Amino acid sequence: MKYDVYGVGNALLDIQARVADSVLTDLHFAKGIMTLVDEPTQEQVLGKLSGVKLNRCAGGSAANTIMGISDFGGQAAYVGKVGQDEIGECFLGDMRKMGVAIHSKPVDGRTGSCVVLITEDAQRTMLTNLAVSSQLGPEDIDESEIKKAKYVYIEGYLFGGEPTRSAALRAIELAKKNGVKVAFTVSDPFLIQYNRDLFLQLIEGPVDLLFCNLDEARALTGHHDPIECAQEIHKHAENVALTLGGDGSILMHEGQVIPIEGVSVKAIDTTGAGDMYAAGILYGITNGLSWKQAGHLASHAAARVVAQMGARLQNRFTPKEVADLTSKIGG
Repeated sequence: MKYDVYGVGNALLDIQARVADSVLTDLHFAKGIMTLVDEPTQEQVLGKLSGVKLNRCAGGSAANTIMGISDFGGQAAYVGKVGQDEIGECFLGDMRKMGVAIHSKPVDGRTGSCVVLITEDAQRTMLTNLAVSSQLGPEDIDESEIKKAKYVYIEGYLFGGEPTRSAALRAIELAKKNGVKVAFTVSDPFLIQYNRDLFLQLIEGPVDLLFCNLDEARALTGHHDPIECAQEIHKHAENVALTLGGDGSILMHEGQVIPIEGVSVKAIDTTGAGDMYAAGILYGITNGLSWKQAGHLASHAAARVVAQMGARLQNRFTPKEVADLTSKIGG
């Protein structure tokens, strides 16, 4: 089987819950950011959610994007590390149900989880326990599978420590060795504090497509204006996808600035918005769409996912919808 995209990431089961601000106050977590927590803390958090309706699905940044590509009808594969437990089975089953080829052999230990607490203003506070997902190493990256892909997609969260950093670098190395393009998402501004030089080396070297939001672009470039940020990154990266929240996004391709409109929608939960946007871009450019058409599809996909709970599209795009959306957009 050939793949449009082969994803590499932290395999986490997402557990989403709608909560009041008072729950965050009681738990002493800052609102709207991602915090790494240990297993006892995660158990305490889940205990606080007793009686609250929970939504569970395979998650992690790259996994969300890979599932999105499959949602559009693309061919995708994924590697991450899960444990031999119930939530690991849930993670693998969720992805396989969507037709994603999984290259994740379960190991002893607890599967990673991300509790996403969503408040009335649609802000998401993420509490992540990496557990065995942090054990993904270079030996888990299968060259024979990477060779089948058009793109390898790497999430920035892998650069939070070892051996996941080495796994990401190995995937990039094997991709370039085999003529496979590399897409990289910065994932979070805090990662730039510790990896800025390495990220810049990757952008200037093997990365063919960089995904980032405005905060990340500003941290990388030192510029403030979105277009200046995008143009500065494009001096080094062949292609750039810079998201601007409700204001849409900017694509850079072959020296051109391609503005992509935002889609007005009432946000319920912003979990997975950037991941679904990346799915739209990657699906589009690996399935014959122009960059502008791919951006248009990505913008609509991100809007649809924020109008619901969770990072999985509950109302999936039909082939006709994709065709209708993109046929109105020129190259």
